[in-house]
Amino acid sequence: MSERTLLVERATSLGEVKATKTHSSRTVRLLAPLAADLREWRMRSGRPADSALIFPGHDGNPWSQPAWQSWRRRAFHRAAQAAGLEAIPRPYDLRHSFASLLLHEGRNVVYVARQLGHGAQLTLSTYGHVIDDLEDRPQRDAEDVISAARTTSAAHELPIAAS
Repeated sequence: MSERTLLVERATSLGEVKATKTHSSRTVRLLAPLAADLREWRMRSGRPADSALIFPGHDGNPWSQPAWQSWRRRAFHRAAQAAGLEAIPRPYDLRHSFASLLLHEGRNVVYVARQLGHGAQLTLSTYGHVIDDLEDRPQRDAEDVISAARTTSAAHELPIAAS
C-alpha cells in the first residue's frame, strides 16, 4: 500500500464497526487532492496512529447516529451550500462522484467495480447511464477535474454525475 491508496477493511454504521458488505478488504485509489486534504487533516488532528479512525467521534470511537446527523446538518450541508450546489447531496453521493470521475478517465467497469467493492454487473446497472453520457466525450484525468472544480466557481458545470 502507498500514500496513494486506502485500505478498506471494515465499515461503520450508526456507531458500530462491522465487516464490509462483501466481508473482504480492498485497496482504493486515493486521488492526489484528497491525499493532500487527508494529510493536512491528520496533521491538524495531532498525527493519530495509522490504525485510528480518520474521522472519529469525540471519544475516538465511531460516530453515533445523532453525532452523524448533527455533522451532516452543520458541516456537510454548509459546505455543499458554500460550493454552490443547488441540491444538497448526501455524503454517500460523493461515492457516485468518484465512480463517475473514474469512468470519465476512461477506466473500465471492472476497475471501477473493484474500487467500489461491487461486482461489474452492479456497477454497469448503476453507472450505465454515465458510461453512455461519456461515450463521445474526451477523457479527463480525475485529479485535473477536481483541481478545476477547486479553482472555478462553475463547479456545477463539471461532468460529474450523481445517481
